[in-house]
This record gives sequence, structure tokens and C-alpha cells, in this order.
Amino acid sequence: MCRQHCVLEIATKPGRVSATDDFIPSHLDLLQFAYDQAGNQALAAECAASYLLFYPADELMLEKMKQYETELGEGTLVTARENIRRYVQRSLMEKKLIYYAVEHLGGIFNDPDPWTPEELIPESLKQKHRENQEKQRLENLDVGDQEQRGPFSFEGITVAMDSRQLNGSQRVFFDRVLTESECKDILRLAMAAGGRGDGYRGRQSPHTPHERFEGLTVLKALKLAQDGTVNWRDARLLLHASEKSRKIVESYFTPGKRLHFSFTHLVCRTAVEGEQDGRMDLSHPVHADNCLLDPEGKECWREPPAYVYRDYSGILYLNDDFLGGDLFFTELDAVTVTAQVPPKCGRLVAFSSGGENPHGVWAVTRGRRCAIALWYTLSPEHAEQERMEAEDLMRQGDMEREPPHTDGEEPTGSDPSGGASPEPPVTKGRARSTSQRHRPGSESGQQPQNLRARDEF
Repeated sequence: MCRQHCVLEIATKPGRVSATDDFIPSHLDLLQFAYDQAGNQALAAECAASYLLFYPADELMLEKMKQYETELGEGTLVTARENIRRYVQRSLMEKKLIYYAVEHLGGIFNDPDPWTPEELIPESLKQKHRENQEKQRLENLDVGDQEQRGPFSFEGITVAMDSRQLNGSQRVFFDRVLTESECKDILRLAMAAGGRGDGYRGRQSPHTPHERFEGLTVLKALKLAQDGTVNWRDARLLLHASEKSRKIVESYFTPGKRLHFSFTHLVCRTAVEGEQDGRMDLSHPVHADNCLLDPEGKECWREPPAYVYRDYSGILYLNDDFLGGDLFFTELDAVTVTAQVPPKCGRLVAFSSGGENPHGVWAVTRGRRCAIALWYTLSPEHAEQERMEAEDLMRQGDMEREPPHTDGEEPTGSDPSGGASPEPPVTKGRARSTSQRHRPGSESGQQPQNLRARDEF
């Protein structure tokens, strides 16, 4: 079953997070067209015959084969590529065995290939197969090239700089995501939590001895709110602000694909007084979020212990009353700075998590810098479990705090703890599918490994 999904890995382009649909047949189709344009009808016919191994009833390709046979002359033997013939033969045998096992022993198989013959699928599984194929079709319906995305439509929020202006790829920052009042409320939450936060395993200076770090996860925030240690509305706002950010990043980078939280962390870093003279280090060294950066080799290796399941990253700034602390992007050499983003209340920086976006943070030399660090994944099996617990706690707490109303009296819909609810705005425009291609192991029920809080912005 694992080998059946290898094609998805091969079909994922560098810097992209989703596979090219129907990769091998479409590749052969393009090759036959290219060879035909170049005047090499023999190789064009070979690619066309190879394509027909996947779709033997394709009328257009059958017409092309007739054309090539006529041009090459009678008696010319046209055969498919031997390696393609062996691949199709082996793949069909694997599918036959897998479908037999699923039918008689149970389990789930999400066939990655739209070319699988209908007659190979057992009758009892055909309906499920059609549903999966339709999900994949809808998933890819709205997802074009990253540079051809639709207009950004969150009211009041502006795209301040895009990839071109930031001298890179798949990077952007938005302004006005939060109001000044909302920033102050979340800052109050961070201050009230104090040393009661979590995420750094008790280490106060995980990245540099010149700064003190404090982290607060969404689950810890809700538990502190339940205990009365912090304001309930402030903890609730943390969840809403991060969800609003997720919707913005999803709308901009992956319309039609659901982005899941991988980790959410309210992070404050404070310059240690008397420790800043002659300082030469960074607040956070240059790194990438889903691969191991090798500046000397100018490579980024997507393998453990890197968080290989991360697809997009974000940081939502809460203040700017400090010195230093700008986020910056570099080339793969980790030295050549390509862009820099100064913090500001309500500013959201978002970018893809791979080697195309190495980044670091300049030293904070005075004051306290706070932000919400966000990581997202397209893989539901790596969704942040603690966040789901936090959302359950929030719903439970909202119900407990909801004032009773008499018959005929409608709830107002306002925030139960007072003030307007900071719900994210609803996007305008076309409806989008949130279905997602199943990855290997997505139905295994395995829980993600313990979340580790490093690579903070």
C-alpha cells in the first residue's frame, strides 16, 4: 500500500505542498506533444502508446496514434515504453491484492490514481472509490499555481507586501489583522500568565542567554482561565486571533485545501538588562521550519528531526515598543538577507515552511517582544491535538458563562464575558472545498508525537 502512494511523493514539485494530479499519464501526454512539435514522430508515438496503457479508451490519444502510424508508414512497429508497461502491470497487481484485502479483511485504501480500471475494484467498494475520486477532483478544482491565486477578500485587512516585494517565493505579510485593543488584551494575557506558561520545558533562554523567553499554549491559556488566573475573554481571544490568522493564510496560499494547526504558541522574549553590551548573536538563529538547513551545502534536508509535516508558518505580532526583534529572510547560505519585516500590532507574516524561506530574528536589545507563533499542516494526522482540547474547553466555558434567558428571549450573540466577540471575518466570494487528499497513514488513528517548541520566530 505504501508503494502505491510513492507517486504522490514523486509528483510533488519542490516548493509545493500538493502533488501534480495524475502525474505519470499527464507527463507522457506532454512528452508526446513535445516530441510531435519537435518533429520526432517515433518518440511521440512511443509516448502516446505508453499513455494508452493508463487510458486505453482515450479517443483523442487513439486519434493521435492513428496519425503517428500514418506518418511513420505501414509496417512500423509502435510499442509503449517497457519500463512504463512493467510499472502499470505491477501497479495493477498491487491494487488487485489491496482491494481484495480491504474487501475481505477490512481497512481503508485511498487509491491515488484516477486511471485505476473500474472493473478491478470490487462491487462493494466502488461507491466509496467514486466518492474518494470526487473529493480529490474538488480538492484540485480551485487550486492553481501559487502565483494565480484569487483576490484576497478579508474586509479591512491589507496585503502590505507580497512575495515579489519581499524578494522571495511564497511569503507575504498583512496588516490590520488585530486592532490595538485586541493586541493589548492578548498582551495582558501574556503578562498575567507570567512564568506559568509552557512550551520551553522550563528553559528561560532556549535560543540566547541575552533574552528571557516565555511561552503559552492555547490549552494552558484556557486552563488558566478556568482557574481564574487569567481573564476568560483574553484566553478566548487568543484562540479567535489564531483561527482568524489560519483562515487568512489558508485563503491566500491554499484556497480549496484545509490548513490544520500544527502548533500555536504565544511567545514573549525580553531583553535581559545589563547583558546587551557587545552582543553579537541573534534572538533566533537562521533556520527553516520543516527541513534541516545546511548553509555550507546550500541545501535544506526535509528529514527528521525537522518538523517535516509543517507546510506553512505564520507570526502575528502584538507590539512594537522594543528595540530590535525584526524577522528577516535569507538565502540558503543563511547570510544573505533578502527581506526584513518589522513587528507591529496586528501584522501577520506568513510563508511556506521549506528551504525557500530560511529566516531568523534580530536580537531584542531592549524591551519585551510578544507575538503568536503559528505553524500549519495540510496533513490532518498531524493536527494539533491540544488545540482541539482547548476548543472543547472554550465551548464548555462559554456554555457555563452564558446568562440564562427566558422563553421568547433571543440570545444576543455577544461575548459572554463582555465586549464584542472577536470572531474572524467571513470570506466573500466563491465557496471552497475543504476536502483533502488522504496521505499514507492518515486513517491509522496514530496520535502525533509530543509537540516540541523550538524554531520560534
